[in-house]
Amino acid sequence: MKMFLTISFFIFSLLSHSHASVVDFCVADYNLPNGPAGYSCKTPKKVTADDFVFHGLATSGNTTNIIKAAVTPAFDAQFPGVNGLGISIARLDLAGGGVIPLHTHPGASEILVVVQGTICAGFVSSDNTVYLETLYKGDVMVFPQGLLHFQINSGGSNALAFVSFSSANPGLQILDFALFKSDFPTELITQTTFLDAVVVKKLKGVLGGSG
Repeated sequence: MKMFLTISFFIFSLLSHSHASVVDFCVADYNLPNGPAGYSCKTPKKVTADDFVFHGLATSGNTTNIIKAAVTPAFDAQFPGVNGLGISIARLDLAGGGVIPLHTHPGASEILVVVQGTICAGFVSSDNTVYLETLYKGDVMVFPQGLLHFQINSGGSNALAFVSFSSANPGLQILDFALFKSDFPTELITQTTFLDAVVVKKLKGVLGGSG
């Protein structure tokens, strides 16, 4: 009997402690700085329903740019309710001929669903295997975390997709921009990519890089 009471008390204490320590959410407090673990939590008494709703994905992004594409993010910096939850979403608009160049998300895997148009998408695995697919309305494709991937509008009209991520802040590095929109010295780029210096300088001129 004594043993039963001891075990019962232990379980009750454990459950009570667990319940008391549960944190349902961590709405981002934009008055405090962001860090590697995300934003600090807003005081629960200041949290409202609006913190869990984002209206920005209803509007088309501006595709009048060199890649003829736009990404409208709902990450923790724009959508306070996703802070700390390990999820986020974005809208992808691709005009005719639009492209999201080879890029990576170091902090998250990605899943894409096509809502309108036709999109050629793919990624390159770490053993340099290329996985390509033409996606149509309703199709879904997943891109594993950290792998180079891309999306191209391969149809004759505008394309629309929504992408979700396994992080509130997936991070982004676009390969072309890292090489040709930065101050990465041309000489080093030619040595590490085997591209001709004339080509490198031309691409830097197009994308606004230096060096």
